[in-house]
This record gives sequence, structure tokens and C-alpha cells, in this order.
Amino acid sequence: MKAAVIGASGYTGEELFRILAVHPNVKIEGAHAIRNAGREVSEVHPNLRGIIDLRITKPDYEKIGKTADIVFTAVPHKVAMKIVPKILRGKAKVVDLSADYRFDDVEIYERHYVRHESPKIKGVYGLPEIHRDGIRSARLVANPGCFPTAAILSLAPLVRYRLIDLRHIVIDAKTGTSGAGAIPSEATHHPLIGSNVRAYAATSHRHSPEIDQELGKLARKQVKVHFTPHLVPIVRGILSTAHVFLKKRMRKGEILNLYRNFYAHEPFVRVVDGLPEVNFVVGSNYCDIGIEVDADGERAVVVSAIDNLTKGASGQAVQNMNLMFGIDEIEGLRAPPQRP
Repeated sequence: MKAAVIGASGYTGEELFRILAVHPNVKIEGAHAIRNAGREVSEVHPNLRGIIDLRITKPDYEKIGKTADIVFTAVPHKVAMKIVPKILRGKAKVVDLSADYRFDDVEIYERHYVRHESPKIKGVYGLPEIHRDGIRSARLVANPGCFPTAAILSLAPLVRYRLIDLRHIVIDAKTGTSGAGAIPSEATHHPLIGSNVRAYAATSHRHSPEIDQELGKLARKQVKVHFTPHLVPIVRGILSTAHVFLKKRMRKGEILNLYRNFYAHEPFVRVVDGLPEVNFVVGSNYCDIGIEVDADGERAVVVSAIDNLTKGASGQAVQNMNLMFGIDEIEGLRAPPQRP
């Protein structure tokens, strides 16, 4: 199938190229961006020398929609809403990595982002472990955010069976600097983050309502998550720690069995006996989940780890593409994590 990447200059664009380059069913035919137009992909992303032989061009969205089979829009929010409708006029299917089509209720999106310019276009939320059937038949898939991917997967079994207080879920997540994108900023400048840990958007992060939405669907009732992210001095990875309060006393073994049954057939979710570490998943599409329960069996701590650029972005986007085209879900994503 013919694939095009819009947003070829950024880290998620680079990660898409890295994964798609070894996908046996894909031919990368387009690398598009406004920034760096005219330059070779391998000039912008030197790790792809001898692997991707394409020049970055300015996108003609309607033409791309007619010539490609799958288009990945690795662009910021408010950009996707302008270009996705143009792409969908053709035959192409789209996986959008922005936030623009993740919300069922456009008013919630507009409350946390900007006014939506194409609210009538709806996508399927692209978390395969939860929405696999919908993804298979979709023309537009809204790839989840990185923090929501880690948080939702870590809590789905407990929320689905309403085993916890759904109004008091506390999530503390740490992320690496690559999550801020390829354009340098003071917040990610190495002298300032290299020996530092910083909380940000402590009560107002835009991923919170996305987590609420998807956990609410699982619970079939309203869920309230209290989410705070932190920036830590690593490049890739998210470690998400959820504190939840059990409705009845449970032992660790009971909860582990629940999780292992829930994710028994999921190729990219690994339920572990100990606690996950970022180092165990970097460079892969895996999500590791581990659990601890306090001595009285009333509070559980659920820890998940993902690579924010892979399972949290481009790897999950390719997983979604596979489902949309009836390809083996793990194709192109078989690489094990890098360690150390």
C-alpha cells in the first residue's frame, strides 16, 4: 500500500519513517512538510540515511488524498482539522496524530483547545485494545495522546468492572523531553532540564478530559481523573503511576489475574509481576503494566510504561493502520525494546 506522512520534520514523523521502512506491506511514497520542504528526509533525520530516499515536499492535500492509500497526519492540533477534510475527499484513509478528532463532544475539545473548524467529521478513537472493531472499519482514526494511552491501558480492567472509586483516580506521569517535539524550547533546553524535574499543567492538562472520556465509556458512567504530568531528564518514555481506591479489599494476585485475563490476547500489553520501567519498553510498541496493593488491600497503585514516540504515537498509528487494512496487527512492530 502507498503511504504518505504529513509532518515529516518532527519526531513522530521520523518515527513513522523508521517503522514504515521495514513494513513489508508499505511503500512510503510521500514525505510532506512546510518546514524543511526541499530537503532530503535523511538530511533532516540523519539516522535514516540509506533507508529513506525521499525529498520533503510541500503538501497538496487533495492530491495526496487521491494518490495515497494511507495518510498519517503528524501535525499539531488545529492544523489537522484544516487538512484532514481535504485528504478525505480522495480515497485515502487517515490516521491523525493530533488531538483534533479524539473527542466525541466537540464542546469539550473547544473548551481545552480551540474552536473546531470541521466538527462534523468524526474519527474512531485509535486505542486498539479498546476499540479494535471500530478501527477496522474506519476511514479516519484519531490516534490517542501519549499520556492517555499509558493511563487508559493501566486502568481499563479496574474501571471496566467498577472495582474502584471512579471519582477519585489520581495519576502522576513522568515524560521525556521528546514529547515536547523537535522545535527547541526553554523548557526542554538541556542545561535547564538535564538535572531537573518539573511539574506542569498540574491541574489543567489537556489530556485529562481525553482520559475521562475513554474511561467513562469503559465504566458506562462518569469518571473523574486527577492528572499531573512531570518533565524528567530522559529523552523517550512515559512512566504513569495511578493511585486508585478499591471498593472492596483485594490482594495483588487477584488484580494481576484480572489484568492478565483482560489483556490475554493483546500483543502489545505485558502485565508484569514487578513494576515497569521505561528502560524495558523504549523503542517498542509495548505497554508494560504492574500493580502494588497496600497492606490493608484498600488502595492499589498501577504503574504503566510506554515509549511516548512509539506506543504513545507513531507505533500505535501503524498498529491502527494494520487494523484498517486487514493486516496482521503486529506487522512492522515486531522489534523488541532497546536496553540499556
